[in-house]
This record gives sequence, structure tokens and C-alpha cells, in this order.
Amino acid sequence: MADKPKKTQQVYTLVVEVGRKAGDGLPREATGAALMLYASGVDEAEAVRESVAVLKQADMAPLDVQGYGTLEERREQGHEIGEDELELMQRAADENAVIVAQMTPFFDKE
Repeated sequence: MADKPKKTQQVYTLVVEVGRKAGDGLPREATGAALMLYASGVDEAEAVRESVAVLKQADMAPLDVQGYGTLEERREQGHEIGEDELELMQRAADENAVIVAQMTPFFDKE
């Protein structure tokens, strides 16, 4: 069997908008949330697929995903990336995982 060149995993920054679903763990009054994630993948599409699958397993309802690229791509765009963010990205890489870095619930303003 010929060895295929192994694609290296990279960590992508994603923001996922989620709706409501029973058991989702969001505050009772929330109408949904935005989750900032760091997800590993050989490309951004794989990172998105893995993130959506993990969120669905966690009883969340992903509606939309916005990709912000890899660490290098974000630096090229001028994003400031703090030490805590770098540590979470490294953890996602080391564990080949999806790491939720931040959750911002949405509330209807009536």
C-alpha cells in the first residue's frame, strides 16, 4: 500500500449561531446563542462538519457557521490574538477537538 502524504490538522476559528432545543443548556429566557469555537481539521470544511456534529451531540441546534480561518490567516487579517486564545487553539490541536471558547446567549428585547 502506497503511503499518501498526510494532511496536517490545523485549528480554525468558527462562530456558530445556535437556536433553541430541549436540553441545550442555554439560559431559559434565551432565544439562541453565538458560540466561538476552535476546531481542528485538515481544512475548514472538515472543522465545520466536526463542530456541527459535536454541537448536535450536545443537544444544540446549529443554524449558521461563520469561519474566520487559521491562526496564520487571522494574524494576516490583523486580528489580535491573546495568550488565552492561543492556549485554547493549542488544546484543540493537541486533542484533535472542538473547543468552545465563548458563549453569548441571545435574548428578545420586548
